[in-house]
Amino acid sequence: MTVFTKIINGQLPSYKIAESEKFIAFLDIEPLVTGHVLVVPKIEIDKIFDVPDEYLAEMLVFAKPIAKAIEKAFTCKRCGLSVVGLEVPHTHMHLIPINSANDLNFTRPKLNPSQDELKNTREMILAQM
Repeated sequence: MTVFTKIINGQLPSYKIAESEKFIAFLDIEPLVTGHVLVVPKIEIDKIFDVPDEYLAEMLVFAKPIAKAIEKAFTCKRCGLSVVGLEVPHTHMHLIPINSANDLNFTRPKLNPSQDELKNTREMILAQM
């Protein structure tokens, strides 16, 4: 069972942004930049291109209003999308407010926000949804 499945099952806490029958979105607790959100299908599949077609299509539709809210909540040129999937063997997309391609550089040091900072980030995004 992955850490994401534990979050989906309520066994681990998260800073939830949105949830549906098939997906959940929550803040990355070690973000590249403030506003970094993970979108995760509730089915535990390692690689994104192994996800069933209908899930794959619906995942982008689920992510769209979250990405729009991120763009409104933070000073950025756009909400970037990245699929890396090396750290957790459970498909997920990263939605990240970006001003340059370097904001999507996963080799950069990650932030270590406090719980208050995470709560504030969550509220900023939710206020735009």
